[in-house]
Amino acid sequence: ENTAIMKKEPQPNENEFSYQSQRLVEYLRGTQAIQSESIAHAFLRVPRELFLSKENIFRAYEDMALPTQHGQTISQPTTIAHMLELLDVKKGMNVLEVGSGCGYVLALLSYLVGENGKVWGMELEKDLVEFSQEKIKELGLNNVEIATGDGAQGWKEHAPFDRILVSAAVPFIPPALFKQLKEKGHIIAPVGDSFSQRLVKMAKFNGKILKREMEGNWYEFVPLKSKIFKP
Repeated sequence: ENTAIMKKEPQPNENEFSYQSQRLVEYLRGTQAIQSESIAHAFLRVPRELFLSKENIFRAYEDMALPTQHGQTISQPTTIAHMLELLDVKKGMNVLEVGSGCGYVLALLSYLVGENGKVWGMELEKDLVEFSQEKIKELGLNNVEIATGDGAQGWKEHAPFDRILVSAAVPFIPPALFKQLKEKGHIIAPVGDSFSQRLVKMAKFNGKILKREMEGNWYEFVPLKSKIFKP
């Protein structure tokens, strides 16, 4: 009698993930994507596999974007590291992430601001908000709050922000985010059309906005959904 034997795929254990995480950080240091100890520390502390579906956890520490719910993606580690280096987050800061998705970057930011800082996530998709809230709670991160809403409007109740990270493509940086930025604060956003964007850094000095388009790579982020971008 022929009996089909179904082989169960072995699941990576915690030690394997830890090793893979260390290898990824070494790689990101080597490429200069990670340049600061605080960002390296955050990458090592946050388990990327926690934010992925079971079919993708084997790829958790590859340097590539991976799909999440609602057609969203968890960005490539190189891209995230580059954005965080540009954002220049310090301990004790008040930081907003627009388009916070699955919550992975919120978790990284949690370690960057430390226990005296605060991280706010704004996400339009309710299911993603619930998913990210669950993961942030699972990690025991008490300095992160996430809400459902139009991220292009910012989060006025908790402004002003020292730093604002836009984690989705925008044709321009929404004016509401400028208003909610502290003096000497920074905004990092991928600006362009729905097919390609460049990272743009904006800073506020004496109430004026200084804009700088970062040279180098082009990116392809999922577009930020907002009523302000509709014709």
